Amino acid sequence: MLVRPAESRLPKTLARAGFTLIEILLVIVIIMMLAAALVAFVLPQQAGAEKNTTRLLLMQVQTSLDNYRMNVGHYPSEDEGGLGALLVKPQFENEQLGERWAGPYLKPGSKLLDAWGHQLTYDLQNLPTNGQTNGIPYRLFSLGPDGQPDTDDDIKLQTGSDTATDSKSALDLNKK
Repeated sequence: MLVRPAESRLPKTLARAGFTLIEILLVIVIIMMLAAALVAFVLPQQAGAEKNTTRLLLMQVQTSLDNYRMNVGHYPSEDEGGLGALLVKPQFENEQLGERWAGPYLKPGSKLLDAWGHQLTYDLQNLPTNGQTNGIPYRLFSLGPDGQPDTDDDIKLQTGSDTATDSKSALDLNKK
């Protein structure tokens, strides 16, 4: 009787189990190339997401300011705490105004910071008394990524004067 060694009894595919160093390195290189392609795609999307997040925050604050005005009768002034009046009831000289405050107008604990960590800027504007206004009576904007005011990267709310005045021009603006 002829006895074969145990190694020869196994099929050839099982006898050579495992990966070589070259195969492992090749898989690592392929994974690194896929990760680099993913990073090259995701990073430009992040800048757009930060701007969109800031625009959404500005619109939320704008809605809260409008609700404040509907209840109290005017937009919050610096004496009332500016945007802080949306979160905490200010001290009103007139007690009737204090009773009309129905806040908080933003979710408690909300931070009024843009996507880059800068405080939102709110400036109440003096309006003409003749009743003609060109949009909202305040400026609400983000300083943008550079944190400097009045630069091209500032993110501002669209005011009434920026919007279209008729249906045809509204359609033209939507094409852009």
